[in-house]
Amino acid sequence: MSFVLIDSSIWIEYFRNSNSKISEEIDSLIDNGNIYTNEIILTELIPFIKIKKKSELIHLLETIESFKMNIDWKQLREIQILNLKNGINHVGIPDLIILQNVIQNKSCLFTMDKHFKMMSQFIPIDLY
Repeated sequence: MSFVLIDSSIWIEYFRNSNSKISEEIDSLIDNGNIYTNEIILTELIPFIKIKKKSELIHLLETIESFKMNIDWKQLREIQILNLKNGINHVGIPDLIILQNVIQNKSCLFTMDKHFKMMSQFIPIDLY
């Protein structure tokens, strides 16, 4: 199995509903050691978790191996142009960076965000 980058949308579901199918899948991926994160995802999640004073969740997230960020701004602009040409609007820079990070690390993305599925129709990205 390839490496899986877990998007913040999946982590939020995991933390909110421990009995969901997504939670079972995350537990399995954790057991197999195939999950990764990156600084964008941690930055999206940790401030909210810190406000709720859930230090054990912060510790869990910080122990997951992170993909290094190597931002290629020209490639991000090209991806956004493709998005716009294909009618996909409102994809923010953080999600473009996450997409690029998945491509660079030849991994797949576990997400609930629909725009990643739309982008996968014309950008080579594996979705979990």
